[in-house]
Amino acid sequence: MDRVAKFPHLRQDFAASLVVFLVALPLCVGVAVASGVPAELGLITGIVGGLVTGLMRGSSLQVSGPAAGLTVLVFEAVQSFGLAALGVIVLTAGLLQLAMGALRLGRWFRAISVSVVEGMLAGIGLVLIAGQLYAAAGVEAPLTGPGKIAGIPDLLAEAVSSTAALASLAVGASTIALVVLWNRMPKRVRAVPGALAAVVLATLATLVFGLPVATVQVQGLFDAVQIPALSEFGGLADVSLLGTVAAFTLIASAESLFSAAAVDRLHDGPRTQYDKELMAQGAGNTVSGFLGALPMTAVIVRSSANVRAGARTKASRVLHGVWLLLFAALLPSALGLIPLPALAGILIHAGWKLIPLRALVALWRSHRGEALILVVTAVAIVTVNMFEGVLTGLALSVAKAAWDASHIKLEVVDSNAAHVRARLSGNATFLRLPKILDSLEALPKDRPIALDLSGLHHLDHACRTALENWAERHSSSGTEPVRLTRTEAVPAAR
Repeated sequence: MDRVAKFPHLRQDFAASLVVFLVALPLCVGVAVASGVPAELGLITGIVGGLVTGLMRGSSLQVSGPAAGLTVLVFEAVQSFGLAALGVIVLTAGLLQLAMGALRLGRWFRAISVSVVEGMLAGIGLVLIAGQLYAAAGVEAPLTGPGKIAGIPDLLAEAVSSTAALASLAVGASTIALVVLWNRMPKRVRAVPGALAAVVLATLATLVFGLPVATVQVQGLFDAVQIPALSEFGGLADVSLLGTVAAFTLIASAESLFSAAAVDRLHDGPRTQYDKELMAQGAGNTVSGFLGALPMTAVIVRSSANVRAGARTKASRVLHGVWLLLFAALLPSALGLIPLPALAGILIHAGWKLIPLRALVALWRSHRGEALILVVTAVAIVTVNMFEGVLTGLALSVAKAAWDASHIKLEVVDSNAAHVRARLSGNATFLRLPKILDSLEALPKDRPIALDLSGLHHLDHACRTALENWAERHSSSGTEPVRLTRTEAVPAAR
């Protein structure tokens, strides 16, 4: 009775933890393999996400671990700086997240344009799909995003002429088909997560039919741990490595806090404390980095599975970390049986879900500027790299906001043979100065003009000077001087 009173939701949380574990297991392994690192590092990050981040305050039902959204960035980092530097990058990013949470900056991540975040995820999804097509065929992928996409026709042509490549593609395609069709299965069958079922069935098929496909390389949980040497921290003097740290920090934080907002909409329990959640993510990434593992974020797939499975407290996500640890410690050889094309199929499906096609169509109909930001961000990530693509999206978002904020309208409110009365409303900034001057120059020059500025919310110095110069020029034509009606409500820029 005492235990029941102390842990009233233990039964629900225990059941939910098993569901989350089954969802997380193939994703942890798949994300690690796609990132170009040992499979065990994905499990280590999942374990830390449960046992460290899971114990901390912030969002009680959100589950953290390695995410498909960071796969491209991790792969690029490992290729550029080496696996030994990954721990330094992740650890430093975690410390920055801790500092930002302590400075109460977590809530500001909600100010990032949704179009930029969706564009980021779309770009990641495209690169992920393109890269994993090669993994599904058992062929080494080109290093660049454009190279991966441009090489797909050659990949398909090569696969047709290779029995091993066709067998590998068949395993990958079957995995994708099973994941997609799994939601149409009876409810009792769907109690097993589709991704896990697909990987298990692909593994059994590979073993039974002796298919010539590559499998996960296993080296042991403790052998995979690579605590960064002190000499590795000297790499932080490299500007490009610092840029990668900044990209890890920004993207992991934004993805986690956007996920938290989505998870809050799925349940009626305690709301997310954003600054504390950012610190929880920072603590997890600090520990993951110390162990040389992958970066972590909150993952919406695992989090939504946690909520749907009936979790009530953070005990479910902590227990899921325990199950991952027990699996990695007691059954490491089981990883070596998993075919790589099956994991590629799981990640291709995950990458497809990152591309918001329906949202893009709706956005194009209602807010074309935001839709363009989404598309440009995605294209920049595919053609350049993750960090510069996100910066491009943020710059466009800020420029659009500035342009929208400088909305200005000139309305002629009274015009007759004697005089003209006009009114400016909105925000008069230098961004709209050409439009303002064109509208004013179009006013009659042979009649007196009274220009009312009381409708302006803001009047910057450039516009104020331009208005005064226009009034002087107009008044020199022999008509009465232009009357500018000001109120105290119009702030002057200084």
